[in-house]
Amino acid sequence: MNVPSVRPPAAAALSPVGLATVLIGAALPLIDFFIVNVALPAMGRDLRAGEAVLELVVAGYGVAYAVLLVLGGRLGDSFGRRRLYLTGMAAFGVTSLACGLAPDAWTLVAARVAQGAAAALLLPQVLATIHATTSGPRRARALSLYGATAGLSMVAGQILGGLLVAADVAGTGWRAVFLVNVPVALVGLALALRTVPETRSERPAGVDVPGTLLLAATLIALLLPLTEGRAAGWPVWTWVSLALFPLLAAAFWTVERRADRAAAGAGGPAGDGARAGGAGGSGRVPLVPPSLFELPGLRRGLALILPFSIGFGGFMFVIAVALQQGLRYGPVAAGLALVPMAVAFFTASLVQPRLVARFGGAVVTAGGLVQALGLGLLAVTVARGWPGLSGWELLPGMLLAGLGQGFQLPVLFRIILADVPAERAGVGSGVLVTAQQAALALGVATLGTLFLSLEPSVGMRDALVWTLGAQLAAVALTVGLSLRLPRSLS
Repeated sequence: MNVPSVRPPAAAALSPVGLATVLIGAALPLIDFFIVNVALPAMGRDLRAGEAVLELVVAGYGVAYAVLLVLGGRLGDSFGRRRLYLTGMAAFGVTSLACGLAPDAWTLVAARVAQGAAAALLLPQVLATIHATTSGPRRARALSLYGATAGLSMVAGQILGGLLVAADVAGTGWRAVFLVNVPVALVGLALALRTVPETRSERPAGVDVPGTLLLAATLIALLLPLTEGRAAGWPVWTWVSLALFPLLAAAFWTVERRADRAAAGAGGPAGDGARAGGAGGSGRVPLVPPSLFELPGLRRGLALILPFSIGFGGFMFVIAVALQQGLRYGPVAAGLALVPMAVAFFTASLVQPRLVARFGGAVVTAGGLVQALGLGLLAVTVARGWPGLSGWELLPGMLLAGLGQGFQLPVLFRIILADVPAERAGVGSGVLVTAQQAALALGVATLGTLFLSLEPSVGMRDALVWTLGAQLAAVALTVGLSLRLPRSLS
């Protein structure tokens, strides 16, 4: 038996202004994940904070964000995605103000954790609203714009951070990277009240407390030691936490699988809905239904987006350090060096729907090859020209890397969400953005640790070349997996 999909009436369709409004909610959390990279040195000087505390400014946001994303999607399904969007946007504005006004480093860390939780309420509602209020070509265009917004935001975060720190607006210094969110959040709230339709699941499910706690523990056990371990000197707790990670992951999967089977079995014929990612039956509905992974598009897309995001997150962190500490660029010059990547990514994101209509999944393969060419060109440029490199010399590699990424990311979003039923849009979106966010944080931790560990022994030039080589391996994996994508995409 097919579970009826939630199809909004014509009046509830997402308007162009409504789409622009929800894309504000997509941009803010991603910008704030990266905006602090170029502001950390100024924060450390002003707040007299050591490296380990500054790492927590980054990790506190990233871990809270990743841990709560799936729960944010579930709450949107149950209580209304517009309502959760408004709640998340308001909370993001308030917590951004708290970050900007923080009197000391530990207050900033606490405010960043709260800001990450607010982002986790906000972001899943964006994709879920798009998924529930659009279809056909309109959905493809909307997802392309979402992909363009996501990729551009991740690059623009560091560009904007450098400009704001250097501008020292009204003497605010690094605080401006957080305070700038407040007026944007107010605009987003005002627009959302008028332009974003309310949607929710036809079969809302309660909060899966065991699943939520186990997922939180699993992600914390992995991400916190990896992001904090190097700066803290790898104390015993980091190794204990990493050893617990596979055990917690196995426990989470077991609990969720049992709940999924119980929900399907209790509902009889409604179990078909559970097998499609729905919520059949009267049992506890799992936070992340394992049956959701039976959807071929979701499996294929997640397998691709993990290595892509690991490489992207690691690159953005490493290049910020290399440009400022190795090449002695100021925050503005470091940000401007990334402009070609941002422009190329945005341009590719806008033109790729036409290419996908003609070539299907081959666009992802081609994008990976172009990205690999850009990274290889950057590695050769660094090896030959260090330490006197100018932004113009870095431009060709940055341009090709951004172009290749722009051909991949929006298509992957589209593939992952294509088969997810509209009534489970929040859960599907939560799984997608959790995987992406966890992979971004993992990239910062792994490639960042590789780079910073190599630098004392081989120098920053060779450390950067080796790290770019490691990212090339991740791109090669993405290209290989993309060969299994169908020629035609829905």
